[in-house]
Amino acid sequence: MALGGGTFLVQNKVLPGSYINFVSVSKASATLSDRGFATMPLDLDWGADGEVFTVTADEFQKNSLKIFGYAYTNDKLKGLRDLFQNIKTGYFYKLNTGGVKAANNYATAKYTGTRGNSLKIVIEANENSTTENPIYDVSTVLDSLVVDVQKGVTAMSGLTANDYVTFIPTATIALTAGTPLANGTDGTVADASYQTYLDKIESYSFNVMGCLATTDTIKGLFAAFNKRMRDDNGVKFQTVLFKYNAFDYEGVISVENGLVGDLTNPALIYWATGAEAGCPVNKSLTNATYTGEYSVDTDYTQSELEAGIQAGKLMFHKVDDTVRVLEDINTFVSVTDAKSSDFSSNQTIRVLDQIGNDIALLFGTKYLGKVPNDNAGRVSLWNDIVKHHNDLQTIRAIENFSGDNVTVAQGTDKKAVVVTDYVTPVNAMAQLYMTVYVQ
Repeated sequence: MALGGGTFLVQNKVLPGSYINFVSVSKASATLSDRGFATMPLDLDWGADGEVFTVTADEFQKNSLKIFGYAYTNDKLKGLRDLFQNIKTGYFYKLNTGGVKAANNYATAKYTGTRGNSLKIVIEANENSTTENPIYDVSTVLDSLVVDVQKGVTAMSGLTANDYVTFIPTATIALTAGTPLANGTDGTVADASYQTYLDKIESYSFNVMGCLATTDTIKGLFAAFNKRMRDDNGVKFQTVLFKYNAFDYEGVISVENGLVGDLTNPALIYWATGAEAGCPVNKSLTNATYTGEYSVDTDYTQSELEAGIQAGKLMFHKVDDTVRVLEDINTFVSVTDAKSSDFSSNQTIRVLDQIGNDIALLFGTKYLGKVPNDNAGRVSLWNDIVKHHNDLQTIRAIENFSGDNVTVAQGTDKKAVVVTDYVTPVNAMAQLYMTVYVQ
């Protein structure tokens, strides 16, 4: 990272940046950044190799065929459809390595993977073709769909690459009703691929990371990455994992449910990642309806649901014929005086992450290296923080806030600014205790 960031114990940091602690109080121009950004590494049979690629919700609907190799309605994209229900932008990485591009005598698939084996090249005579002067129309076909046509060419060298294949310019052009591409392979997904993804995604900004891995080794890797980025680098996001509540940390969300007939299937990670990323800072997913396409296993007793909440598991349950989120919680359960049970609420974490990310961005772009650390400069920073928090209070994300809750002072070093900030996040109603008196 270019700048320092994270938490602090004493004022001894070397890198310039924002160091922000969140602790519970013992009991006796700033603008709000957008949400809806998620990232996931995926096992794919088509798509860009070795790089993070960005897909917006609009692009996913319109261009899923060329991006992921399948039409938007194809069952292969069921999980991604669940994800994109609630996000604006996704950052993806193809985990497969060692794959081979499908090919034939005329073309090579754009990407590695078995999906390339569904391509074929059709070469037909152009309407103006003659025996003396042969002219051709060359079509690229995926399954039975023509995805590219180039008309009026006389040689393979006259063709340009499209979204699916690159043509072999030295090949001899000849009529063919359809020559399939073949021998494309997906390669393998090794543990090292997950680390490569984490290294590459570190420079991106997003709200939630999802991982479909089912081995504790990889899940532990992602949980540790989340904690390091949050605590040491000041990058605030949450990570959604499958059945991994043992980490006990507010940055990790553990989805407990599998699918009907397949309890070890982590497919609900797609929807949970998108829903958490797209959930507004002033909202909660508690009691939210699962709107995805999978059949969720909800075969839990009342006592099992209670135990799940106490263990930091995000669980789905059935209310009549509707599948709903039981409670929007993360894996944090080890309550201390410095960190109360409020930190187990994902709505609380969304508020704190919003503050942490927004104020760090504000300081880095407006103040760092630009504004003198004198009284006027500190008053300006105070004004921006107060404005930001007033905006949060306006949308009912925090409450009981006033400018008196924020102090901005000079640190022990002339370059340092110390901010003390008291906030009270609002949570959605989750329990009703009611007594009705009959007279």
